[in-house]
Amino acid sequence: HVQLVESGGGLVQAGGSLRLSCAASGSTFSINAMGWYRQAPGKQRELVAVITKGGRPNYADSVKGRFTISRDNAKNTVYLQMNSLKPEDTAVYYCNAAAGLGSTYVFWGQGTQVTVSS
Repeated sequence: HVQLVESGGGLVQAGGSLRLSCAASGSTFSINAMGWYRQAPGKQRELVAVITKGGRPNYADSVKGRFTISRDNAKNTVYLQMNSLKPEDTAVYYCNAAAGLGSTYVFWGQGTQVTVSS
């Protein structure tokens, strides 16, 4: 089992920056890809960015060029640096980890609120 704890959310003005962190504990040796998802009120949860164990990132088109995902495998932590934030980035951001053979197991953090004011 893997536990994920996010931190770093908050309120920021449009154009500002925030850095989210997600620390994993438990069976961290089994983690493969890690990522960030978000869910705005009344909308479905959507992928923001994902990074493989080897460090290869992939981004949603809406955040390309503004957000950067990274991970420190030694610290079992994944980060999301968010720059040039827009009001439409407002959402609860969830950390995600895929673990086990074939990434069969998926774990979620509790979420952290990001609010971007115009």
